[in-house]
Amino acid sequence: MAASAKGLAVGDDRTANGEWVVVSSRRGRRSPPVARVKIPEAGESWAPVDSMSDPDRVLKLTQKLEASIKKMESSLFYQTLIEQIEDPQIFGCFRRVLGSDSEMQMVVYGIGSIESYEPPRLQLSLALLMKRKFSWIGRVEVFDPVLSATESRVLESLGCLVLSINEQGRRNAMKPTLFFMPHCEVELYDNLLQANWRADSLQRIALFGNSFETYMHASEFKGSAFTLLTRSFVEHWILGADSLPRTLLMYLSNTPSSITNYFESVLCNSCQFKWTVIDHNLQYAAFDPKGKPRELSDSDFDAMIANGAAFALHVGSEGSDSDQIDHLILKRSSHGPV
Repeated sequence: MAASAKGLAVGDDRTANGEWVVVSSRRGRRSPPVARVKIPEAGESWAPVDSMSDPDRVLKLTQKLEASIKKMESSLFYQTLIEQIEDPQIFGCFRRVLGSDSEMQMVVYGIGSIESYEPPRLQLSLALLMKRKFSWIGRVEVFDPVLSATESRVLESLGCLVLSINEQGRRNAMKPTLFFMPHCEVELYDNLLQANWRADSLQRIALFGNSFETYMHASEFKGSAFTLLTRSFVEHWILGADSLPRTLLMYLSNTPSSITNYFESVLCNSCQFKWTVIDHNLQYAAFDPKGKPRELSDSDFDAMIANGAAFALHVGSEGSDSDQIDHLILKRSSHGPV
């Protein structure tokens, strides 16, 4: 069974912890060896990069989590969710997963940095509140490779077990398990289902996460010229072995408009990655009667803001439109730094 948590805001900004290498090619010269960053395999031992927790940070994070738990517990979202779970029809689904067991363990994947961002704290608060509310939820296990030693210490103080193995989501459910995954990329769901794609395993799984239908409709890549790339895709073409994607990169990085050719060539033809990008033109533009982008004017400002795009095309360097962006959006004073 699966549950959707559409009401939770998610914010998990991750960066690669590794050495990035810029590769260039010159005719007639042999390229030097390219340093590779090892990407963890499933089942590999894991430990926080920082070996020691900080007592002051532990105290502050504990206080933040206490506030997040109170905020979640008093929210309409939480009250509605509890009512839905207690509905006889839905609870009957959980009962079928439990079978003859009295409780199911909860496995929390991809929670993010609970110290740095509020959305991960709210998601963790929800998991903890669910355990407190329902006696049939047993031990809570948590894993995310971005967790620090301080975060791990706080999680353990709350009764959670921080996993020391990076399972990459490939856990075989040998007993009833509630997988709590409200902020995970589709690859993690795919790994979990592949590891349990048998009737006897699937009947031991309850999945609390995102709607698969939403992934399908919102994430399929169709060839936009501007994309947001996932970390796994960036690692694929920067850190991978010599291959067609790397060859294309070497060629297209030296051709005009490479941004509109390279990524689309790889993504559209990759079963592994075509579901992992946001297919949306990140630039707002207004067009003249001939269909060509024109310079934006005062009358375009409201439409530009309402569009939600991150960038705007052909904004005049002078004029009230630029002034409005400076004043209302960037909060930049006159003649201030850009």
